[in-house]
Amino acid sequence: MNSMSREYFSTTEPEGPAQSLAPYFPMYQALRDQLMAILRDDDLSYRIEGANPSLGSLCREIGEIERSYIESFKTFRLDFGYRNADPRPESSVASLSSWYVELEGLPEDDVANRTIDRSDFPGFAPVLRVQLDIYKEALLIFYSKVDVYLRALGKTPPEQWRKWIG
Repeated sequence: MNSMSREYFSTTEPEGPAQSLAPYFPMYQALRDQLMAILRDDDLSYRIEGANPSLGSLCREIGEIERSYIESFKTFRLDFGYRNADPRPESSVASLSSWYVELEGLPEDDVANRTIDRSDFPGFAPVLRVQLDIYKEALLIFYSKVDVYLRALGKTPPEQWRKWIG
């Protein structure tokens, strides 16, 4: 694990200049695991009225976004072009869960001062810590969207989900 990962993903509060980097990222991913624990395969086909995607499609979309962010930590370039060609994650919680596990992990080399070329925002090249914060925000946006689906399905999210998301 590289130095940024050790600071950001540590199990204790960092000291010194990294102190502001709260070690909560694994808890953000734990929300995803909690979601997988309460979903059934038929929930993934649920669609809210209007031009909204199915819950399974929304879950596939965040997986593709996560893959893009994780790859950006390896290549130092963010590209949202990745699409998962496998249709199973949209209809199977087990397949979706397995795919999410495959997405986890950051590069091992020490890349603390490198920046990410974000082609979606020309001229914006955040350092990895900022890119990780943006990734975290993408997860929170996803969880907020999914919360609407969970309420419509009459599902009760776990305690951490209710405290963090609503």
